[in-house]
Amino acid sequence: MKKLLVLSALASVLVSTTALADTSGKKIAFSNNYAGNSWRQAMLKSYGAVTQKAVADKVVAAADVFTTADKEVPTQAAQIQNLILQGYDAIVINAASPDALNGAIKQACDAGIVVVSFDGIVTEPCAYRVVVDFKAMGNAEVAQMAKFQPKGGNLLEIRGLAGTSIDDAIHAGILEGVAANPQFKIVSSVTGDWDQTTAQKAVATVLPSLPDIIGVVDQGGDGYGAAQAIAAAGKPRPTIIMGNRQDELQWWKEQKDKDGYTTWSASIAPGVSSLAFWVAQQVLDGRKDIPHDLLVPYLAFTQENFEAALPTIEKGGVASHEYTQDEALAAIKANIK
Repeated sequence: MKKLLVLSALASVLVSTTALADTSGKKIAFSNNYAGNSWRQAMLKSYGAVTQKAVADKVVAAADVFTTADKEVPTQAAQIQNLILQGYDAIVINAASPDALNGAIKQACDAGIVVVSFDGIVTEPCAYRVVVDFKAMGNAEVAQMAKFQPKGGNLLEIRGLAGTSIDDAIHAGILEGVAANPQFKIVSSVTGDWDQTTAQKAVATVLPSLPDIIGVVDQGGDGYGAAQAIAAAGKPRPTIIMGNRQDELQWWKEQKDKDGYTTWSASIAPGVSSLAFWVAQQVLDGRKDIPHDLLVPYLAFTQENFEAALPTIEKGGVASHEYTQDEALAAIKANIK
């Protein structure tokens, strides 16, 4: 009798974890609005590595990638409408706007297409969202800054890609952090597009008109560019929050080796694109218990552990993690209440 109970329990586990439907004939498209920085390139690379294997293993029939030629919402909306006409079963999307694409997203849902947004999420209720608490990350930047610069002072803020949910959320978190730490004051805000070259030019432009700054709060991909601009201007080196890029962490190591420089680094892992793919595949597989909002942690490095991670990051790349299907199932399970 005991043996039968054990076998029955095992069968229940297998039923709950095995496929509910065959997705080998399903086609998934990836709509991406921007590829012009190292994070986006790493995101595409992670997505390709995971999805190419999934296609080869006949988990899905296709996992095609479409990146718009510009960063404009109308271009991505038209792209989504084309994907609907092309008969894709699911669309994974990194969106140019949280709400301006909702009409196109609703059209996809009404056509029976599964939509999973990540990083740049959409607010249309029919879509799924794989999200990092970017507001909490922005808040944490200021909290960490308070540890390194307890007396406070002037901060320079570098924002990301205008109009995206990520930029809005991190900015809101930074403002919240400054409100909780009034010893800090943001004296200027520039747009860096999460790209070191763009950030370097933007910072260089405003530096001559700024008072001395003790810190830089940003969104990732801009820390090294800021450091280069500040050094070129002959300004005192501030505490620059980093964004997990290889060039940023390498610069951090060089500064630490020179005089013990301390800072903090955080970003969403580019490999979250692979998690979004698996969420789409699982919805197509017939799972009904997947919440429309899945929260995943951001990836952070401290003074104690960033050097160990540095050799594992490709030169010019970003610290990341690519999700296996089992890890995606665990992430989904962690979000089911």
